[in-house]
Amino acid sequence: MPKKSATGPSSPAPEPDHATEERRWPRVTRELADDLAFDALTRDRAGKPPVDEVARLREAGLPALLMPPGPLGRGSDWRTACAVIREIAAADGSIGELLARHYVLSWSPRFFGAPQSAEGLELPAAEEQWLWGGSTDIPGAESATGPELTLTPVPGGYVLNGRKAFAAGVGVADRLVLGALCTDTGESLIVLVDPAHPAVTSAPEHDRLGQRLTGSGSIGFDGVPVRPGDILGVVPRDEHDLSPFAALAPLALRLALAHVALGIAEGALAEARDVSRATPRGWPAADPDDGAYADRPGRDPYLLLAYGELVAAAHTAAAVVEPATEALARGLLLEQDLGVDERADIAVLVAAAEAVTSRSAMLITTRIMELTDGADSPADGPGFDRFWRNARVLTAQGSPTHSLRDIGDHYLNGTHPALSLRI
Repeated sequence: MPKKSATGPSSPAPEPDHATEERRWPRVTRELADDLAFDALTRDRAGKPPVDEVARLREAGLPALLMPPGPLGRGSDWRTACAVIREIAAADGSIGELLARHYVLSWSPRFFGAPQSAEGLELPAAEEQWLWGGSTDIPGAESATGPELTLTPVPGGYVLNGRKAFAAGVGVADRLVLGALCTDTGESLIVLVDPAHPAVTSAPEHDRLGQRLTGSGSIGFDGVPVRPGDILGVVPRDEHDLSPFAALAPLALRLALAHVALGIAEGALAEARDVSRATPRGWPAADPDDGAYADRPGRDPYLLLAYGELVAAAHTAAAVVEPATEALARGLLLEQDLGVDERADIAVLVAAAEAVTSRSAMLITTRIMELTDGADSPADGPGFDRFWRNARVLTAQGSPTHSLRDIGDHYLNGTHPALSLRI
């Protein structure tokens, strides 16, 4: 067979191997998590906006992880995204939450819009590594305070006015997904806004108890122009008219935050284990004949029992989170073919994951401060209090009581959990 001419036309570059890309994400995530863990305490105490942290996320390519594979070969699935969130949260709970909210909000064009419009946004978002922020929560016009954000029709589009507080992304997001009430029709609209516009002002919070690096704060909009093409979708007035697929949006966020809580707990346990292996405890022995354990770090029977209980709590939470993740991933693949009953089943699994991880995270992060006392100090210690503070602030965003009530009502009466678009 004759050889090909060396001067002939070159063959096109091969398409990225999607399987190779899938194997790449665990390695990239592990490297970034190690990097974030190295200076997590220093950054937590500084409490600065997460500009440097977002740059690290972009360098690792993680903002584009959920985009479709396409020619860039970057896309992955929700199972992978949740695993990434959990590992990043174990290193830095704040950045885990920032990434979790980003992933859910980046799917807003799919949840609320047409597939064609979603594809048109996803390509530039992947190429430019956009970080998404915002919230789709829309108080009704009949609420005591009225809508926080309003859209007023003008020739050629709308103008956006109002102010809203966000849990993440203030000052660092490249695009904001917002829920606003149209002053003309009373419709609830989901819109996309570029926060770089001069009529957008942000006020980050610097003194939160925990989750200090999520970029939380408030954003104001003073006559920000919104083009018709920036309207992602309309939210029906009647919740029963909301498609089951769109109703997965808040469930996706709740489950993503459950992965953050679990990651925080696992990160706290791993760091506490390293300290307990090297630091003696002064607890008395159960049997006087056993002697003291002061010179045998990690062998105190009380310490072993305590860690056994905490590890079991972490495993229990993981065992509940995993089936919820599988169910959500399957539901998201169905898109508009998802049924009401299937959405309800997913909601119950997510509620269970939310309730169990919330309790486990608080138990674990509280107890590790007891198990490592004497090895920690506000000035120069390992800073185990940050795990507790992060878990406390994160879990306070939702109520396990409400989740458990929904589970019980579904089990006893077959009632579907209430629909909501609060993300």
